[in-house]
Amino acid sequence: MIRVVLVDDKYLVREGLRGLLERAEDITVVGEAADGDSGLAVVRRERPDVVLMDIRMPGGDGLAATRRILADPALPEVQVVLLTTFDTDEHVFDAIRAGAAGFLLKDTGPDDLRNAVRVVARGDALLSPSVTRRVMRAAALGEPARRGELIEGLTDREREILAKVGAGLANAEIAEQLFISPATARTHVSRLLAKLGARDRSQLVVLAYETGLVTPGGEPR
Repeated sequence: MIRVVLVDDKYLVREGLRGLLERAEDITVVGEAADGDSGLAVVRRERPDVVLMDIRMPGGDGLAATRRILADPALPEVQVVLLTTFDTDEHVFDAIRAGAAGFLLKDTGPDDLRNAVRVVARGDALLSPSVTRRVMRAAALGEPARRGELIEGLTDREREILAKVGAGLANAEIAEQLFISPATARTHVSRLLAKLGARDRSQLVVLAYETGLVTPGGEPR
Protein backbone atom coordinates (compact mmCIF):
# COMPACT_ATOMS: atom_id res chain seq x y z
CA MET A 1 0.00 0.00 0.00
CA ILE A 2 1.37 3.41 -1.02
CA ARG A 3 0.91 5.93 1.79
CA VAL A 4 0.31 9.56 0.75
CA VAL A 5 0.17 12.90 2.57
CA LEU A 6 -1.63 15.86 0.93
CA VAL A 7 -0.50 19.45 1.56
CA ASP A 8 -2.65 22.18 0.00
CA ASP A 9 -4.26 25.28 1.47
CA LYS A 10 -7.59 24.59 -0.27
CA TYR A 11 -9.84 22.07 1.46
CA LEU A 12 -11.74 21.17 -1.71
CA VAL A 13 -8.50 20.44 -3.55
CA ARG A 14 -7.39 18.10 -0.79
CA GLU A 15 -10.74 16.33 -0.74
CA GLY A 16 -10.69 15.98 -4.51
CA LEU A 17 -7.19 14.51 -4.48
CA ARG A 18 -8.11 12.13 -1.66
CA GLY A 19 -11.16 10.91 -3.54
CA LEU A 20 -9.26 10.33 -6.76
CA LEU A 21 -6.31 8.60 -5.10
CA GLU A 22 -8.32 6.31 -2.87
CA ARG A 23 -10.22 4.87 -5.80
CA ALA A 24 -7.08 2.80 -6.29
CA GLU A 25 -6.69 -0.26 -4.10
CA ASP A 26 -2.95 0.28 -3.69
CA ILE A 27 -3.03 3.94 -2.52
CA THR A 28 -4.21 5.41 0.79
CA VAL A 29 -4.10 8.99 2.13
CA VAL A 30 -2.73 8.94 5.68
CA GLY A 31 -2.68 12.66 6.43
CA GLU A 32 -3.21 16.17 5.13
CA ALA A 33 -2.31 19.76 5.97
CA ALA A 34 -3.18 23.27 4.82
CA ASP A 35 0.31 24.81 4.76
CA GLY A 36 3.95 23.87 4.55
CA ASP A 37 4.76 24.14 8.25
CA SER A 38 1.93 21.90 9.40
CA GLY A 39 2.58 19.65 6.42
CA LEU A 40 6.12 19.07 7.62
CA ALA A 41 4.76 18.03 11.02
CA VAL A 42 2.32 15.59 9.43
CA VAL A 43 5.05 14.10 7.24
CA ARG A 44 7.33 13.62 10.23
CA ARG A 45 4.53 11.91 12.13
CA GLU A 46 3.21 9.68 9.34
CA ARG A 47 6.40 9.05 7.32
CA PRO A 48 4.51 8.54 4.04
CA ASP A 49 5.88 7.17 0.80
CA VAL A 50 4.75 10.20 -1.22
CA VAL A 51 3.84 13.81 -0.42
CA LEU A 52 1.71 15.81 -2.86
CA MET A 53 2.70 19.39 -2.05
CA ASP A 54 1.21 22.64 -3.36
CA ILE A 55 3.94 25.14 -4.24
CA ARG A 56 2.12 28.35 -3.36
CA MET A 57 0.51 28.45 0.09
CA PRO A 58 0.18 31.09 2.82
CA GLY A 59 1.68 30.30 6.21
CA GLY A 60 4.60 28.24 4.92
CA ASP A 61 5.08 27.73 1.19
CA GLY A 62 5.55 24.35 -0.44
CA LEU A 63 9.05 24.97 -1.73
CA ALA A 64 10.46 25.69 1.74
CA ALA A 65 8.63 22.68 3.18
CA THR A 66 9.95 20.47 0.38
CA ARG A 67 13.53 21.50 1.12
CA ARG A 68 13.07 20.78 4.81
CA ILE A 69 11.53 17.37 4.18
CA LEU A 70 14.23 16.32 1.75
CA ALA A 71 17.01 17.57 4.03
CA ASP A 72 15.67 15.66 7.06
CA PRO A 73 17.84 12.57 7.68
CA ALA A 74 14.89 10.95 9.46
CA LEU A 75 12.86 10.98 6.22
CA PRO A 76 15.15 9.35 3.63
CA GLU A 77 12.41 7.39 1.86
CA VAL A 78 9.87 10.20 1.48
CA GLN A 79 9.29 11.39 -2.10
CA VAL A 80 7.79 14.84 -2.77
CA VAL A 81 5.74 15.74 -5.84
CA LEU A 82 4.87 19.41 -6.25
CA LEU A 83 1.44 20.55 -7.37
CA THR A 84 1.07 23.74 -9.37
CA THR A 85 -1.47 25.58 -11.49
CA PHE A 86 1.26 27.05 -13.67
CA ASP A 87 3.17 25.05 -16.25
CA THR A 88 6.12 27.47 -16.10
CA ASP A 89 6.32 28.01 -12.34
CA GLU A 90 9.74 29.54 -11.69
CA HIS A 91 10.19 27.55 -8.48
CA VAL A 92 9.84 24.11 -10.02
CA PHE A 93 13.44 23.66 -11.17
CA ASP A 94 14.71 24.81 -7.76
CA ALA A 95 12.55 22.18 -6.10
CA ILE A 96 13.73 19.43 -8.43
CA ARG A 97 17.31 20.51 -7.76
CA ALA A 98 16.55 20.17 -4.03
CA GLY A 99 15.47 16.58 -4.60
CA ALA A 100 11.74 16.68 -5.36
CA ALA A 101 10.68 13.75 -7.51
CA GLY A 102 8.87 16.00 -9.97
CA PHE A 103 5.68 17.99 -10.26
CA LEU A 104 2.15 17.83 -11.59
CA LEU A 105 -0.33 20.36 -12.88
CA LYS A 106 -3.52 20.47 -10.82
CA ASP A 107 -5.58 19.65 -13.90
CA THR A 108 -3.81 16.29 -14.33
CA GLY A 109 -6.29 13.50 -15.11
CA PRO A 110 -7.24 10.90 -12.47
CA ASP A 111 -5.35 8.01 -14.06
CA ASP A 112 -2.23 10.12 -14.59
CA LEU A 113 -2.41 11.31 -10.98
CA ARG A 114 -2.54 7.79 -9.59
CA ASN A 115 0.18 6.59 -11.95
CA ALA A 116 2.38 9.52 -10.91
CA VAL A 117 2.10 8.49 -7.28
CA ARG A 118 3.10 4.94 -8.20
CA VAL A 119 6.06 6.15 -10.29
CA VAL A 120 7.61 8.21 -7.51
CA ALA A 121 6.79 5.63 -4.83
CA ARG A 122 9.00 3.11 -6.61
CA GLY A 123 11.85 5.61 -6.75
CA ASP A 124 11.62 6.96 -10.30
CA ALA A 125 11.56 10.66 -11.16
CA LEU A 126 8.30 11.98 -12.54
CA LEU A 127 9.58 13.00 -15.98
CA SER A 128 6.87 11.88 -18.34
CA PRO A 129 4.65 15.00 -18.39
CA SER A 130 5.85 17.27 -21.17
CA VAL A 131 5.68 20.28 -18.89
CA THR A 132 8.38 18.82 -16.64
CA ARG A 133 10.72 18.36 -19.59
CA ARG A 134 10.02 21.91 -20.77
CA VAL A 135 10.91 23.47 -17.42
CA MET A 136 14.07 21.38 -17.11
CA ARG A 137 15.19 22.25 -20.64
CA ALA A 138 14.54 25.96 -20.11
CA ALA A 139 16.56 25.96 -16.90
CA ALA A 140 19.36 23.95 -18.47
CA LEU A 141 19.87 26.48 -21.27
CA GLY A 142 21.51 28.93 -18.93
CA GLU A 143 23.11 26.44 -16.56
CA PRO A 144 26.93 26.26 -16.59
CA ALA A 145 28.59 22.88 -16.30
CA ARG A 146 29.74 23.59 -12.74
CA ARG A 147 30.00 19.99 -11.64
CA GLY A 148 31.78 18.45 -14.59
CA GLU A 149 34.53 17.20 -12.30
CA LEU A 150 32.01 14.84 -10.67
CA ILE A 151 31.60 12.79 -13.83
CA GLU A 152 35.31 12.56 -14.64
CA GLY A 153 35.56 9.37 -12.58
CA LEU A 154 32.66 7.65 -14.34
CA THR A 155 33.21 4.85 -16.82
CA ASP A 156 31.98 5.24 -20.39
CA ARG A 157 29.08 2.91 -19.60
CA GLU A 158 28.14 4.92 -16.52
CA ARG A 159 28.15 8.14 -18.53
CA GLU A 160 25.95 6.45 -21.10
CA ILE A 161 23.53 5.34 -18.38
CA LEU A 162 23.51 8.83 -16.84
CA ALA A 163 22.67 10.34 -20.23
CA LYS A 164 19.78 7.90 -20.63
CA VAL A 165 18.45 8.77 -17.17
CA GLY A 166 18.79 12.44 -18.06
CA ALA A 167 16.71 11.87 -21.19
CA GLY A 168 13.91 10.56 -18.97
CA LEU A 169 14.21 6.83 -19.64
CA ALA A 170 13.12 4.28 -17.04
CA ASN A 171 15.34 1.31 -16.18
CA ALA A 172 13.45 -1.04 -18.49
CA GLU A 173 13.85 1.39 -21.41
CA ILE A 174 17.56 1.82 -20.68
CA ALA A 175 17.97 -1.96 -20.61
CA GLU A 176 16.20 -2.35 -23.94
CA GLN A 177 18.23 0.34 -25.69
CA LEU A 178 21.60 -0.83 -24.36
CA PHE A 179 20.87 -4.57 -24.68
CA ILE A 180 21.38 -5.26 -20.98
CA SER A 181 19.08 -6.76 -18.36
CA PRO A 182 16.77 -4.53 -16.25
CA ALA A 183 18.65 -5.75 -13.16
CA THR A 184 21.94 -4.57 -14.66
CA ALA A 185 20.40 -1.20 -15.50
CA ARG A 186 19.16 -0.85 -11.91
CA THR A 187 22.63 -1.70 -10.62
CA HIS A 188 24.24 0.96 -12.82
CA VAL A 189 21.74 3.60 -11.65
CA SER A 190 22.32 2.67 -8.00
CA ARG A 191 26.07 3.01 -8.48
CA LEU A 192 25.60 6.41 -10.12
CA LEU A 193 23.53 7.60 -7.15
CA ALA A 194 26.29 6.53 -4.78
CA LYS A 195 29.19 7.89 -6.85
CA LEU A 196 27.58 11.26 -7.50
CA GLY A 197 26.03 11.72 -4.06
CA ALA A 198 22.57 12.11 -5.58
CA ARG A 199 19.43 11.55 -3.51
CA ASP A 200 17.36 10.14 -6.36
CA ARG A 201 16.91 9.99 -10.13
CA SER A 202 15.67 13.55 -10.41
CA GLN A 203 19.03 14.83 -9.17
CA LEU A 204 20.76 12.60 -11.71
CA VAL A 205 18.64 14.28 -14.40
CA VAL A 206 19.74 17.74 -13.26
CA LEU A 207 23.38 16.63 -13.22
CA ALA A 208 23.07 15.20 -16.72
CA TYR A 209 21.84 18.59 -17.95
CA GLU A 210 24.39 20.62 -16.00
CA THR A 211 27.33 18.61 -17.28
CA GLY A 212 26.18 18.58 -20.89
CA LEU A 213 25.52 14.85 -21.17
CA VAL A 214 21.99 15.72 -22.28
CA THR A 215 21.26 18.56 -24.70
CA PRO A 216 18.55 21.15 -24.03
CA GLY A 217 16.39 19.22 -26.50
CA GLY A 218 16.37 16.30 -24.09
CA GLU A 219 18.53 13.91 -26.15
CA PRO A 220 21.75 12.22 -24.96
CA ARG A 221 24.90 13.44 -26.69
